[in-house]
Formats: sequence, C-alpha cells, structure tokens
Amino acid sequence: MASGYGDASQKIDYVFKVVLIGDSAVGKSQILARFARNEFSLDSKATIGVEFQTRTLAIQHKSVKAQIWDTAGQERYRAVTSAYYRGAVGAMLVYDITKRQTFDHIPRWLEELRAHADRNIVIMLIGNKTDLEDQRAVPTEDAKEFAQKEGLFFLETSAMEATNLEDAFLTVLTEIFNIVNKKNLAADDNQSNGNPASLTGKKILVPGPGQVIPEKKACCSS
Repeated sequence: MASGYGDASQKIDYVFKVVLIGDSAVGKSQILARFARNEFSLDSKATIGVEFQTRTLAIQHKSVKAQIWDTAGQERYRAVTSAYYRGAVGAMLVYDITKRQTFDHIPRWLEELRAHADRNIVIMLIGNKTDLEDQRAVPTEDAKEFAQKEGLFFLETSAMEATNLEDAFLTVLTEIFNIVNKKNLAADDNQSNGNPASLTGKKILVPGPGQVIPEKKACCSS
C-alpha cells in the first residue's frame, strides 16, 4: 500500500469523499493540510463555510483519490455544513484532547452525521493534539470506550508532529475500498449468473449494510 501524493495525470480508479467534523479549533484544517499537502501552520485561521482538498493514493494497486472536506465547526455554520455530508463515504470525527468540552460534544456531532450521511459510513474518531500531552483533559480510555460502543475506529493524532495521520486516513480509505470492492464483486457475480446487477460501475461508494468494525482495528495510540 503506497501513500504518496500522486501524479496529477494518472488514471483514477475511485474517488472517495471524506468529511472532517467536530468543534471549532480542534485542528480539522491542520489535519487536512498535513494529510493533503504535508503542511502545518501555527497561525491557521478558522474555516469559513467549507473547503476541500484532494490527495491520490495507491491502495491494493488501484488509484484512489481522497476528496477531504473540512466543514466549519462554528455553530452558525451548522445548517450550511449539513449539505456537505451528502455523498460522503468516510468521516473523521475530531476532538481536542486538551479540551474536554470538544469530546463531550462528539455524541451530538455523531448524531448529526448519522442523520445526514449514509448510515453505513466509515467513521474514525480522532483525538487530536497529542503534542500537548501535558495539558490532556480527555483520557485515552474514555475515547476508546466510546469508539468501541459506537463501532468507530479510533486513533489519537498530532497534526503538528504528523503523528498517526497517515494511519488514520489509510485505515478509513482502505476500509471503504474493501467494502466497495466487495460490492463490485457481488454485482459481477449477479451479472454472470444472468441476474441484473444491483450495483453499477465504480460510482457506488457506499459501505454495505451490517458492517462490523473488527475490534483489532479500533485501536488507539498513547
């Protein structure tokens, strides 16, 4: 599995839309900048409305373009951002490990996500800013317990130190890739048996029903 920044001229096999959600100032824009461009800025301004960036990766010899959307966390933009959940097949649910309130709001963000996105969307809970360990207000175990209860992947990250961000995105994108591949295989089997395919082409990017997150993947880093 390669994780390079891709060649703009290469053929794209899949495009996966992933949204970043969570309270304002938890580091969503920094996570996006670090993953998409390997950049980090201490004086990042709050996102107004929405923005997205892309990065192309190779997953199991296929070219996958990750389209990462950064939705503003401020309350006044909540109505605007709800439209951007549409078509998302992955989500990064971000809180700041130094601000307990941002973690306490996670259930509300998860409820909103599940109300607007496909019910089988692949979700990663991210505790950001591990570089500020001495200011930690959210124990790793609290987040790990919540993630396991809700069936989410979980990692703690630092956008500043680029800790675990590659793993977080690759885990989500690979999970989506595997789900889509299984659906395409099922569609091919139906066609070969003379049955009309229930899925068509490579535009179907929705995780399948009854998805179970393997416990070993719901890991965390300390």
